[in-house]
Amino acid sequence: MNKFCKYIMPLALMASSSVMAESFQLASKDIAHGKFMGNAQEFQGFGCSGGNMSPQLSWSGAPKGTEAFAVFAYDPDAPTGSGWWHWQVVNIPKEVTSLASGAGDAGKGMAPAGSLSTRNDYGATGFGGACPPKGHGVHRYQFTVFALPKKLDLPKDASPALTGYMVRASALASSTIEALYKRD
Repeated sequence: MNKFCKYIMPLALMASSSVMAESFQLASKDIAHGKFMGNAQEFQGFGCSGGNMSPQLSWSGAPKGTEAFAVFAYDPDAPTGSGWWHWQVVNIPKEVTSLASGAGDAGKGMAPAGSLSTRNDYGATGFGGACPPKGHGVHRYQFTVFALPKKLDLPKDASPALTGYMVRASALASSTIEALYKRD
């Protein structure tokens, strides 16, 4: 391979991946990009008294080769040094293109058949809502759907870091809604 091809081929692959990613879109009836979430998405516990309800999410435009999806909710602004994982569900079947409001409640059995909800940073399985420290300012909550080329082989008790690594290492495309929340 000549020097020119060595540099151009990876650039061409990145360009085609970003075009595919642009057609893969996440939407929600409950949250919006750059807008504040309601009390329904606030955690119940740790001094918070919200509804602890995961938002409705739907997606379209998955790239060719998608065999499964994963959905994450993550707060990069949590004062932990590593952010805060609020929700991770993997191995959502490729035929499923939406999650209803409240689907993150592990006790309600609303998660898609065959999917795996891992534990969040509250130490529970399923969705754990926003609960930034009082007076800490605005936090960003990144709700992301990932298109995966295959279902992942993860242990049921996988850590959020392991789950995040496995999903991001194999994702074909992703789309994010970044909602906001704060407690005064």
